[in-house]
Amino acid sequence: MRFATRIACARWSAAARQAEQALVRLAGTPLALGWRVTAQTPVRATPAGEPIIAASGLSRAFDDRIAVDDLTFEVQPGTILGVVGPSGSGKTTTIRMLTGTLGRTSGEINVLGEDPMHFRRRTRRRIAYMPQLFSLYEDLSAQENVGFVAALYGIGPFRRRRLIRRALEVVDLWDARHKLARDLSGGMQRRLELACALVHGPEVLFVDEPTAGIDPLLRQSIWDELRRLRDEGRTLVVTTQYVAEAEYCDQVALIVDGALVAHDTPEALRQMVFGGDVLEINTARAVDPEMLASVAGVESVRQTAPRQLMATVADAATLTTTIIDTLRSAGVDVVGIEEHQPTFDEVFTGLVEQRRAASDNGGDRSQPRSVTADA
Repeated sequence: MRFATRIACARWSAAARQAEQALVRLAGTPLALGWRVTAQTPVRATPAGEPIIAASGLSRAFDDRIAVDDLTFEVQPGTILGVVGPSGSGKTTTIRMLTGTLGRTSGEINVLGEDPMHFRRRTRRRIAYMPQLFSLYEDLSAQENVGFVAALYGIGPFRRRRLIRRALEVVDLWDARHKLARDLSGGMQRRLELACALVHGPEVLFVDEPTAGIDPLLRQSIWDELRRLRDEGRTLVVTTQYVAEAEYCDQVALIVDGALVAHDTPEALRQMVFGGDVLEINTARAVDPEMLASVAGVESVRQTAPRQLMATVADAATLTTTIIDTLRSAGVDVVGIEEHQPTFDEVFTGLVEQRRAASDNGGDRSQPRSVTADA
């Protein structure tokens, strides 16, 4: 019995060391198993109007290639910033600089009032980082992985059990809690990493591609949880290459080729591309778009079918009746009119095209430029 106990203890200690190293990679901080936190990190108030995250002129170069090019943005407390862009656009590099796991070539960063490269230990406890690549201990079960992370954050055993179950249920892994991490599918491993990032209730959560490789129904569940965390006052920075997921964010930063194409609310980005509200107008017979050309407040009209028009207007609510009356006076009955919500694929495409047009007119941004490193 004593021999078996010693063997079990030895295996447990080795697993603890492996899990601690995994958490270092996950959170980017040199934790010690002796570090004790008596409760989950509380959400602290940030002075009104002050951003909880701010970046100015942020750049990162690898040899002669610029991965992130002069990003400037702010994130207000209790909001979700979605960093959206295609693969290789610089999203992960940006997240790593914000967490202090990667140095910057130039620019300034402030997270929770500190430079991420010089975070104090207590500030590290207020953030969590879910990396893009799987970085947990493969020889532990899903439940044990989350439990070790919770223990390393100093959460006591009684509270730990409740939080482990809650985190695993959120990502739909409770029934697989006894499976070893190495036996989980790629999508299940991503969900397990998210559970580990959530278990200690961080104030600021950096999540890199949380829904990559996950089916659409589970994507919705994960975003529901991220928004619930936002509603509790947490601040989240989430990267994704699924453009449609911008809808779930309070602010969206669109990044292409390392450069910030646009940063605003989802609705404001729509306005930026289309110049106003978009109305879909269906008529009883073929209609000429020129019939609406003289209506004040109608910015543009395009015909998408013989009996259908798409009109960009300054204010859909006030111009709907005017458009109906104008067409009716021209002998065209309107059988349906409703505000059209352009998909974010359309918005993203429009913004990228606008940026390319601006680059063609004002200089080619694709040419590499030199960046001087900070001292």
